[in-house]
Amino acid sequence: MTENQQHQHFIIYKPYGYLSQFINNQTKRNNKKLLGELHSFPENTMAIGRLDETSEGLLLLTTDGKTSEFIRSSKVEKEYYAQVDGIITIEALERLKNGIEIGFDGAKYQTKPCKASIIKDIPNFPVRSKKIRDERHGPTSWVSITLREGKFRQVRKMTAIIGFPTLRLVRVRIGKIQLKTMDSGEVIEVNEFDV
Repeated sequence: MTENQQHQHFIIYKPYGYLSQFINNQTKRNNKKLLGELHSFPENTMAIGRLDETSEGLLLLTTDGKTSEFIRSSKVEKEYYAQVDGIITIEALERLKNGIEIGFDGAKYQTKPCKASIIKDIPNFPVRSKKIRDERHGPTSWVSITLREGKFRQVRKMTAIIGFPTLRLVRVRIGKIQLKTMDSGEVIEVNEFDV
C-alpha cells in the first residue's frame, strides 16, 4: 500500500458460526464460514482480535496494522454480554471482578480484575442460527463482563470456573464503539475507529 492510499476500516456484527478470519487454515473441516462471505473486503483486511466460532457480536476489521495493534492492547476495553446457565449470584460476580485462575496454553493464568454486573432486562439480540436450549433445562441469566485483556475463550472459561457456563456470548462494545441495533452479518465501513 502506497502512502497516498487510505486504510479502510469496518465495523461488523460477526454472526454465530463464522470464523474471525478470511482463510480457512484448518485441515479437518473445509466447510467453515469465513468473514469474506459477509462483504467484499479489500485485500490485506484483518480482524482486530477474534471472536471464536460460537461467539458473536462486534468485530472490527482494518487494513491498518498500527490501528489493529492499538485496539487489541489493554488500553481499550471490550465488553461482552454472556447468557449463562443458571441464575448468577453476587458471590460469583465478585469472583469474576477480582480475577480468577483459568487454564491457558496448558498453564494456569490469573485473569486481571474486571467489571462484571448482572443484566436485568434480557438483551434484544437477533435470533441466533443455532437455538439456545429452552427453559425446560433450567433458568438462565445474563451478565456483562468488561475486560482489558483477551485470552483464548477467556469469558467462557471464567464463567465456567465460577459454576455458570456460557450458553451465548455477544461482544457489545470495543472502547466507545457499540453494537447497538446492528443486525447479525451487518457490515459498516467507517473513516476511522473512535475507540
